[in-house]
This record gives sequence, structure tokens and C-alpha cells, in this order.
Amino acid sequence: MSKFEAVIFDLDGVITDTAEYHYLAWKALGEDLGIPFDHAFNETLKGVSRMDSLERILELGGRQNDFTLAEKEELATKKNDHYVRLIQDVSPKDILPGIEQFLIDLRATGYKIAMASASKNAFTVTDSLGLNDYFDHIVDAAKVVNSKPDPEVFLKAAEFIGVEPEKCIGVEDAAAGVTAINDAGMFAIAIGTDEGLNHAQIILESTAELTIAVIENL
Repeated sequence: MSKFEAVIFDLDGVITDTAEYHYLAWKALGEDLGIPFDHAFNETLKGVSRMDSLERILELGGRQNDFTLAEKEELATKKNDHYVRLIQDVSPKDILPGIEQFLIDLRATGYKIAMASASKNAFTVTDSLGLNDYFDHIVDAAKVVNSKPDPEVFLKAAEFIGVEPEKCIGVEDAAAGVTAINDAGMFAIAIGTDEGLNHAQIILESTAELTIAVIENL
């Protein structure tokens, strides 16, 4: 076993890809507000909390001062309600390539496994995927004050599973998430081809490349 004792995963883009559902829900809200945007802008919302995402969309349309905090919370809830309807069909077929086998191998070799997600729906999605039993602990947006790139969510995950941050590997697909892992003092593995991920210690093009051998050879 390597010097590491735990692997902490992001959810969206690492365990499964619900990014398109987020995009469709945000896009519908944006259109309601007269703020159209495309996939390129949606990429800037990856790994960002719901309220911070809303603020970015309102700024895009120059409408950040048009709503009270209560009204903004209503808008964020409306988006989430739409998203929750969209993810009703999520099932084990939506697990990204190689992830379930990787979780099996981590468990078999004694690593602790946690999740650090910006989503308030992390438990629902993980349950729909049939993966809840693999995780020693899941930290979602409801349990943290500061969203990524703040390291709080990763530090809390490490604390809950009783492993020092420097003995944890974080896996992310968003630049904000990699920053959070680095600032938590963990080893960062990024998934994807985005140039914004180059501050990770290792970059893999896809989840299929994430294997126990990669971890053991660190």
C-alpha cells in the first residue's frame, strides 16, 4: 500500500456526469430571466455552489442587483427542483467508466473512501447509482459554509474518516476542485483535458485510467 490511506472523490464528472442536467436546469432558469448562455459559460460553473452559480449567471445578465437574497434563494430552489426532476432517471448505467471497479479495488486493499461534493443532491445521486455502500462518508454542500475552491469540503471529509489530509488523495474534474484539494494539503488527481487542471499533481484523460495501480505507484 502506498503512503496514502484514503481517496476523496468529487461527484459530478468523477463518479457520474450530471453536468448536462445542471446545464439544462440552469439554462431554463436563465431563459426565464432573459439571460441566455451556452455550454462554454456553463463550464465556469463546474464545482461551484448553487448560490455562487446563480450569482455568476445574474452577473452575466447584469441583473445581480435586481433580486433580494430571499428572491435569489427562491430562484436557486427553482433550479434545483428542475434538476431533481431531471435526475430521476439516474441509475447504475450512469457510473463513469472504471469507477465501480476502482471503488471495489480501493475497498479490497484497505483504503478509506469519502466524497466531497458541491451538490446538495449527492446522497440522492449516489444512492441512485447504487454506490452508497462504498463510501465511508459523504460530505455535501449542506454540510459546509464555504464552497470550492475553499478546501473546507475536503478537509471535513478527511476529518470524518479520521485520516490526515496529507495522507489523502483528492479526485476532481474542475479547476476549483483541484485548488481546494491543493489548499487542503492533499494530493490532487484531475480527470479531463481542460488546461485549467494543470495545477493537479496527476492529470488523467478519463476515469477509465483511474486504477488501483495508479494509486499504488504514487
